[in-house]
Amino acid sequence: MKTTGNTIFLAGGTSGIGLGLALRFRELGNKVIVSGRRKELLDRLALEYPGLETVVLDVADPDSITAVAEQVTAAYPELNVVITMAGIMLPENLLDPGHVATAEATVATNLLGTIRVSTAFTPHLAAKAEAAIVTVSSGLAFVPLAITPTYNATKAAVHSYTQSLRLQLADTGIQVIEVIPPAVRTALMNQENNERALPLDDYLAETMAILRDDPDADEVIVKGVEFLRFAERSGAYEQTRTVLNSHYR
Repeated sequence: MKTTGNTIFLAGGTSGIGLGLALRFRELGNKVIVSGRRKELLDRLALEYPGLETVVLDVADPDSITAVAEQVTAAYPELNVVITMAGIMLPENLLDPGHVATAEATVATNLLGTIRVSTAFTPHLAAKAEAAIVTVSSGLAFVPLAITPTYNATKAAVHSYTQSLRLQLADTGIQVIEVIPPAVRTALMNQENNERALPLDDYLAETMAILRDDPDADEVIVKGVEFLRFAERSGAYEQTRTVLNSHYR
């Protein structure tokens, strides 16, 4: 994936890693459109960052995805990159039947949102040169954090789905990239001040460097997530799982 000269749509880009990537791509001269559920927040971002385009989208609503895909591709026919950034991460107590509502919302946003957004934009992207779909999984797709079971499961599913998507789109010219973040200091799970999490600016800088230096990469793996991504391959899975979960008891 080239890092300049794109028109990029981020499904979920109003805070954290999503907004950070949007602004980094914008600084490189790309046209960037971000989405979110809250119009007032989108309006504020548009004022704060001139040239940043915005659109209201609820990735848990299939009708919203369909309508926005039609709206965005009509308004920006040069669109060639879609990033499925939206996601939620919530703790669950599996002994409490009430956790099912959290699980359903997590699946609808993280997994079905990724599938539906990718599907909605694929026909448009298939006709574009240098097109890309970028999905976002997590290091927790490879080693689970017990307090967020459905989040882990959806990110593992996104990883698997991305691999299938890459294979099925191989003849279309659409590059399929999976971004695999570690814990990053964002509002997700209130990690803004988590000393074990990677500072957001550091994560963004390393991610953009990987995209720049390895434009054919299938996965974007920063150093801080290697211990999770390769835990099973290295034979350190059990130890890694134990250490990871010991910090959240």
